[in-house]
Amino acid sequence: MITAKDLTQAPPRSPRVRVRDYAILARAADKARAELAGTAGEYHFDCPLDRTLFTFKGVTGDEFLAHVKRGYSDEDLGIWLDENGLDKTPEEILAWSDSMEAYCLYNNLEKRESFVLECTRLGLNPAHTTLFDWLEADDRASFPAAVV
Repeated sequence: MITAKDLTQAPPRSPRVRVRDYAILARAADKARAELAGTAGEYHFDCPLDRTLFTFKGVTGDEFLAHVKRGYSDEDLGIWLDENGLDKTPEEILAWSDSMEAYCLYNNLEKRESFVLECTRLGLNPAHTTLFDWLEADDRASFPAAVV
């Protein structure tokens, strides 16, 4: 049985942690398990970040959550993603994950202003901060005593 992480005490894993080369999967799994256990705190499963993974693979958050409920391990969830939704080659999965890791919200004009404010709050240079850098910094700021 997989134990849910208590996200009121520590953040989910970094979106950089890859399972079967999928970025975001481990973080989404942590949030899904915590939501089911009632320990999600301020984190939300099936948020826009999670949906980037689900959209890439052509599955829904509800479908993913159903497999988390069944007790799937991270590896099992990755295999399930490989076998469901849109067909993706290993090269496409790796390229998508690499692009997600390099993505900078500063380059998104609709989100730039709020991203600049968030980066400023965290002491980050928004023009050189990726989405994943920002999420990790926000996690560290929220849980300064936790190992992030």
